[in-house]
Amino acid sequence: MDDIVKQALAKWPNVPHCYGWLGLDARGNWYMRDDRTQAAGPFATAKGSLLRHDKLIDFIQRNYEHDEAGQWFFQNGPQRVYVELEAAPMVWRIGEPDFSVTAHTGVAVEPTGCLLDELGRLYLVAPIGLGLVHTQDVGLAAEAIEQGRWQPEDVLAADLPARFGHVMSPAAGHAVSHA
Repeated sequence: MDDIVKQALAKWPNVPHCYGWLGLDARGNWYMRDDRTQAAGPFATAKGSLLRHDKLIDFIQRNYEHDEAGQWFFQNGPQRVYVELEAAPMVWRIGEPDFSVTAHTGVAVEPTGCLLDELGRLYLVAPIGLGLVHTQDVGLAAEAIEQGRWQPEDVLAADLPARFGHVMSPAAGHAVSHA
């Protein structure tokens, strides 16, 4: 977490949390969801505006964490902005030629498990959480599987949040607040 964020938390410890305003899609892209977008439906059907500002994206990713209930959030100064997830809390990129794995946030990980859901989506398990393999890297992941580096376990996508302790839509369990 950035030092400036820690300082803001110490100065303003009781700022209300924000729900529904930020989403992470299955390709690791961040979306802002205004009132109109939220009224149009859940994140899967009404994503909002794609964030394109690199410094803002980097700030979000450096301050992206989860709480004890498995809700992922961006700590924006003293306020937690809870994140709506399209597929998983992390999106993995696979590196060539060594099959290294890096989260959409830039954190390198060593996978401890490999999962394949009923729709053919490939997930990797790592100490920082569950993540979906980016669509552009599925071919590399298939090579890693063929080489025996990872052995996929069949799973149902609907079972993953309970199994790995993450919440897909924190807003669904709370009255949506507007920052």
